[in-house]
Amino acid sequence: MSVHDDITSVQRSLDELSRSLGRLEHQLGGEGLEMRRVRMDADHLRESLGLLRDAADTRTAPRRPDLVTISDTPYDRSLWIDTDDEGLGARDRRAP
Repeated sequence: MSVHDDITSVQRSLDELSRSLGRLEHQLGGEGLEMRRVRMDADHLRESLGLLRDAADTRTAPRRPDLVTISDTPYDRSLWIDTDDEGLGARDRRAP
């Protein structure tokens, strides 16, 4: 299944949940704290699914990082004059 199919399936489930909650509200009354809380949670899920759908719509194919061109010309040797300061060792000695 694609992402859009999964989101549509979740949307249908949320619609069914909303219908079931409507029936429960009719039977139990909608004034209770528990019923209001469940209704708010269902509404929050609906809003979150809308945000997820928007994010999935704007998502494109996986983006490749921008390529960086590296020149084939040799680097300037003056860049490595202070290698002792960098902890790379001196030119006339071997590494430990």
